Amino acid sequence: MQADYVIVGAGSAGCAMAYRLSEAGKSVLVIEHGGTDAGPLIQMPAALSYPMNMSLYDWGYKSVPEPHLGGRELVCPRGKVIGGSSSINGMVYVRGHAGDYDHWAESGATGWGYADVLPYFKRMEHWHGGENSDGFRGTDGPLHITRGPRSNPLHAAFVKAGEQAGYPVTDDYNGRQQEGFGAMEMTVWKGQRWSAANAYLKPALKRENCDLVRGLARRVVIEGGRAVGVEIERGGKVQVIRANAEVVLAASSLNSPKLLMLSGIGPAAHLAEHGIDVVADRPGVGQNLQDHLEVYMQYASKQPITLYKYWNLIGKGLIGAQWLFTKTGLGASNQFESAAFIRSRAGIDYPDIQYHFLPIAVRYDGQAAAEGHGFQAHVGPMRARSRGEVTLASADPKAAPKIFFNYMSEEQDWIDFRACLRLTREIFEQDAMKPFVKHEIQPGAALQTDDELDGFIREHAESAYHPCGTCKMGRADDPGAVVDPECRVIGVEGLRVADSSIFPRITNGNLNGPSIMTGEKAADHLLGRRLPSANDEPWFHPGWQAAQR
Repeated sequence: MQADYVIVGAGSAGCAMAYRLSEAGKSVLVIEHGGTDAGPLIQMPAALSYPMNMSLYDWGYKSVPEPHLGGRELVCPRGKVIGGSSSINGMVYVRGHAGDYDHWAESGATGWGYADVLPYFKRMEHWHGGENSDGFRGTDGPLHITRGPRSNPLHAAFVKAGEQAGYPVTDDYNGRQQEGFGAMEMTVWKGQRWSAANAYLKPALKRENCDLVRGLARRVVIEGGRAVGVEIERGGKVQVIRANAEVVLAASSLNSPKLLMLSGIGPAAHLAEHGIDVVADRPGVGQNLQDHLEVYMQYASKQPITLYKYWNLIGKGLIGAQWLFTKTGLGASNQFESAAFIRSRAGIDYPDIQYHFLPIAVRYDGQAAAEGHGFQAHVGPMRARSRGEVTLASADPKAAPKIFFNYMSEEQDWIDFRACLRLTREIFEQDAMKPFVKHEIQPGAALQTDDELDGFIREHAESAYHPCGTCKMGRADDPGAVVDPECRVIGVEGLRVADSSIFPRITNGNLNGPSIMTGEKAADHLLGRRLPSANDEPWFHPGWQAAQR
């Protein structure tokens, strides 16, 4: 049981690395605790609320009680299955804004600016969104990206309302111009969820030099300051899988820091509390935890045109049957088919609010609104100031990590969130929505003051399931950094981390795309090569300093 590269985690980044490293002729072993991704609950896009709530596919993590959200414990699903969270997520594809990556580079992640990451986004994409006129998109990569049919009239009305409110419309928020209203993109191909497993891992496993090992990673084995393998448990037995070249952790922003700490890499005092010998004192391990919080702004519909008409056993059965036999129909879409990215106020140079629009009023756990026909926009601030941490609850590798997001601990986060709610109301008051809006279900028009809106946020804000940042990438002399810009763990030889945990700051939008890009780029770092930087100029609102729109 040995290979050149041992990768822990068959998720978004791990699958991409396995594909690129094995393509380059290296031998690769991928360790994954979860099982198969076969079956309609994962592969059918419209069934997305099921796998996320099933212990078979999800690690089942929860935050500790969050003091600024009334002591609520928020669920934090992470994929425990082939494909990782890309097999249980909402399939929304967002690269992030150019400004995100330039901020990474400025904060010490040299070589990760927009010009550096754009070639990797292009390499990974097989885009089916239309004319690639400005050359910002990739058209022959492994990851298929499509758009929904947008046949429900509510999708066009939402975009039109944004335009009437004075916001730009964008043809492609993943291209030159993120800011504005337009079509949402998804990792769906031929009616099926196009996870990292389908795009990368399954083709890689067809090669003789790539294999998958089922087991629970317990710790990284370090000898003389160098990572030489990974200790795993499978079938009740503990064994070591040896890495001839390097070990790469791609186990998620919750499990990668946990594994580092179990291996003796992390804040020395915290490791000592759990009786773990210190290999490298890295105070940043598990710190800098970030996420996106959102609320569902829900409206009752005047017209019975929403997906609610299928929200019954017969309706769901018909959708499921059509999908099973033809991979078409409503089952072939995640239903998030319209989107928007806007700025909350003047003086912010690129969007800090994201919208997912959905033509039904329903929660992520599959509970429909009591009012019947309705629709909703998921909205929340993209760059919260609050920071949390992932720490060890126990030295037992089977124990869940202790996850404390510390949501809404900064006053600015409340100011930004209130702005989201008020700007959203204004959009839904436009003429384009008049034929459809009956009344506001949630928060409800009665809630107007800062205190009333804060109460709603405290009670109803949910995670968008985008945890990241816990093994921050930065300069080798930055005490808060865990990996350097080559993804190498500072202070240990032969060990890298490559997943959303290395993000210095959370990106603008959903994290699946940036996580896959991280795996693509990290593979090149491992192979000692890089794609030439791009010189495409992204769009920033020319009046951003003085105007909000």
